[in-house]
Amino acid sequence: VINQLRPKLLTVPGIMAFMQNPPPIEIGGRLTKSSYQFTLQSTDSQELYRESGKLLAKLSQLPALQDVTTDLQIANPQVNVEIDRDKASALGVTAFQVEDALASAYGDRQVSTIFRPDNEYKVITELEPQYQRDPAALSSLYIRSSTGQLVALSAVARLTQSVGPLAVNHSGQLPSVTLSFGLKPGVALGDAVKGVEELARNTLPATISASFQGEAQAYQASLVGLGLLLTLTILVIYVLLGILYESLIHPLTILSGLPSAGLGAILTLMFFKHPLNLYGFVGIIMLIGIVKKNAIMMIDFALEAERNEGKNTLDAIYEGCLVRFRPIMMTTMAALMGTLPIALGFGAGAESRRPLGLAVVGGLVVSQLITLYITPVYYTYLDSFQKKVGALFRRRPSSPVVQIPVE
Repeated sequence: VINQLRPKLLTVPGIMAFMQNPPPIEIGGRLTKSSYQFTLQSTDSQELYRESGKLLAKLSQLPALQDVTTDLQIANPQVNVEIDRDKASALGVTAFQVEDALASAYGDRQVSTIFRPDNEYKVITELEPQYQRDPAALSSLYIRSSTGQLVALSAVARLTQSVGPLAVNHSGQLPSVTLSFGLKPGVALGDAVKGVEELARNTLPATISASFQGEAQAYQASLVGLGLLLTLTILVIYVLLGILYESLIHPLTILSGLPSAGLGAILTLMFFKHPLNLYGFVGIIMLIGIVKKNAIMMIDFALEAERNEGKNTLDAIYEGCLVRFRPIMMTTMAALMGTLPIALGFGAGAESRRPLGLAVVGGLVVSQLITLYITPVYYTYLDSFQKKVGALFRRRPSSPVVQIPVE
């Protein structure tokens, strides 16, 4: 829908429309016009505003990004009051008195309360509306000095009109500017993050710090732990299978189908031009459980036949493939049909969940075609390897001791 509306809205003069598909789960960040946020921080607000404009112009030229915008709006008329300390001191006026007079004139200051038997009324001082909207009226504002005399503000301060930010945003107690952007169709978030980081590194001075917020920040944090999570998952599965089958070799046979499943998931995501995001990674973790289940069905039957029925390795795994073929196909087809609607993109928010379905469907199809052929081969070779290693470490019977009588 967004891709259909975007070219039509571009033809309407005088408007700038920013459209985004709201994520199913909000992950921090500011409320911005585009999906992803990149926040700049600095102690020098003027330098921050100047450099953020340069970075915004360069981000708009990146071919992978669209709807690049900023929350900085330098279009607010303002009046700067610069106090001349020498003149103010000579006339008995302090900076606090100037601030107090400005607060009384333009702020809602309560100076008293009128009490009545049935109610109470707050007394608030303020300028009349016509003077509040006129910057020239500041020169007519008088301040009572320490000697009791009235001194015009224009006598102790220089008033200049300029344009400033509509709002001064802060992040971590520092002035900040948030640049937001969206991704063009077919662009992976990881590629966009790398491009923005490289551009910021080459554009911004060292006095300005930059970081991603919201979903982009969560993506960066997830990359740090996802590899470790996947490694720990496989390690835990290996340990549990080793305890179950009392073997260090056959868990490798069961896990031998995981590379083909991962390859199928990645190829499917690439074919449909979807990034490997957090949803896709969850789909790969789901694949680990489904694919190893298929191998367990065959290996469990083969080991049982080999240990209890005395069959050799080839006959045991051959019979295991024949007997377990139907349960394997039934389980795989059930998982495949269950995730197919997600892969096709049905329902609200389906676009964000589609990588999960594509990863599971693609991984299941590829692994199902390959696992039924490679698992028996791995089982045969690894079982032979295990027997050879066991024969080397098997304790040899000791030779009998011959006693020679001494004459």
